Amino acid sequence: MSSVILYCRSGFESDCAAEIQFHAEQLAYFGYAKAVADSGFVEFNCYISEHTQALYQAIDFRQLVFARHWFLALEELQLDENNRIASILALEQQLPKCGSLRLEYPDTNEGKALSSFCKKFSRPLEKALIKHHWLTAKANLKLPAMQLFFTSGTHCWLGYADTRNGNPQHNGILRLKFPSQAPSRSTLKLDEAFMVLLNQQEREQYLVNGQHAVDLGACPGGWTYQLVRRNMFVAAIDNGPMAPSLMETGQVQHHREDGFKYQPERSNVSWLVCDMVERPAKVTKLMLKWLANGWCQYAMFNLKLPMKQRFNEVQQDLTLLREGLAELGLEHEVRAKHLYHDREEVTVFARLI
Repeated sequence: MSSVILYCRSGFESDCAAEIQFHAEQLAYFGYAKAVADSGFVEFNCYISEHTQALYQAIDFRQLVFARHWFLALEELQLDENNRIASILALEQQLPKCGSLRLEYPDTNEGKALSSFCKKFSRPLEKALIKHHWLTAKANLKLPAMQLFFTSGTHCWLGYADTRNGNPQHNGILRLKFPSQAPSRSTLKLDEAFMVLLNQQEREQYLVNGQHAVDLGACPGGWTYQLVRRNMFVAAIDNGPMAPSLMETGQVQHHREDGFKYQPERSNVSWLVCDMVERPAKVTKLMLKWLANGWCQYAMFNLKLPMKQRFNEVQQDLTLLREGLAELGLEHEVRAKHLYHDREEVTVFARLI
């Protein structure tokens, strides 16, 4: 029986499960999710086995907020510790020809202990798979990626991922180096957001030298730093102090004002960014106001989530934003993702088309 395996941040299994359940029901592919607290992944099964693959193919991965990566698992394997490769090759389930191999594990302390094992096991397994024509000799990203997801040295799910509809990063995690010049670690959240929520073509088109941006709740400047390093001019809005190093660039104007009351002084603001600690619905309404008034073209902002019913909160806020823009006749696009550098929050990208 096939399953969809979804990676998520430890502690967010119930949110990831609620999300895939929601999308499955929307598509009339009914099933159930298995979610163990703090396991770092979710297993979803359709009641009708053939529907599981159809579900995997029907959902755009970019729709999923809480999933870091996902794949279609065709078999759950208990491997012979003395000959794991033979256990895999004995699989009767037919996989498609794959062009790459991914050996991965949950992003938990227990999962990370499997890192060395997966690195050592990867090369001999790859050779065996090539020999048996399960895997191409040279990487081919046009073909599916073969996936093995280990929860122990002898237990894994085997399947494949659509390389065009998932996360290419190992374990679904984009790891970034903290820039020593940045005034706070929150800078990594916006850096990751630009890398994950925008593709390369969009980054080239939407992030242009000389643009004007507004950072609401900017202090001490973690997000402003990412705008400055992309050669933007920034209005930093916060009653607190900004990092002197940012002010010395000549690209930042600091306005000691309430981010919820500030209105832009110019009509050519391209980017609005916001990481203020406030109720998510209140932040969403503020973003709607900026976009509806044409005060910005693009918005990247965080929604700080409650400890319970986080999926429901995100759904309500994204619906509020989308319906608000639609009622005004504004064509738009909204994406959201629970990023690796996010904690109890999700990051949202919105733009007017």
